[in-house]
Amino acid sequence: MRRLRILCLHGYHGHAKMLQSQMAPLTKGLELFAEFVCVDAPSLSTGGFGWWHAVSTEDRNRKHVGVAGSARQYEGWTKTKDWMISLFEQSAPFDGVFGFSQGATLTSLLVGLRNHRSESRISFDFAIMVGGFASNDGSHADLYQRKSQYDLPSVHIIGKSDLIVPSNRSEHLAGFFKAPLMLRHSGGHVIPSDPIVRNGVTTFLQERARDFGLAH
Repeated sequence: MRRLRILCLHGYHGHAKMLQSQMAPLTKGLELFAEFVCVDAPSLSTGGFGWWHAVSTEDRNRKHVGVAGSARQYEGWTKTKDWMISLFEQSAPFDGVFGFSQGATLTSLLVGLRNHRSESRISFDFAIMVGGFASNDGSHADLYQRKSQYDLPSVHIIGKSDLIVPSNRSEHLAGFFKAPLMLRHSGGHVIPSDPIVRNGVTTFLQERARDFGLAH
């Protein structure tokens, strides 16, 4: 019987192998019914650091402001979006998407793009976001207004001590989803191994497997 297939997206300054290692404490044992497919951002092959660079439109020097600064333009977004469309076209199906940090923000944008017009090849049925935040690129505002797109099962893992993406930013992102499951842990900007979070994710994925007729 086939397993759930989950696309996994790393954070800024991360890569696929790093994410696989970061996820290991959370996903250990889940491989029985879920396959986690970690991929590198396309920019890594040309010396980049993530899915996009957040650039302040008010800074004439176009200074990179990092993961969750006050940027209003994401350089590299179009390249990433086109790459994602190709990935879904060539490597689908994916039942869900998992994202950490910047990868969680990308996950939230893919939710808005799925099954929509030219991006219709992007298709999945659930999302898991760890340390995520809503895009602060103004051009993405319309994606978050596609309310029907955000009516899907979602998990939002939030660190109470996260100093990189404060918990209120992750809560704000969760607010775009119709019925978000928020799992909190006492740690910072990490993928936690907290038993409560792990049990919550395990139960969530078991429910998705049953939904798709994949229960073991």
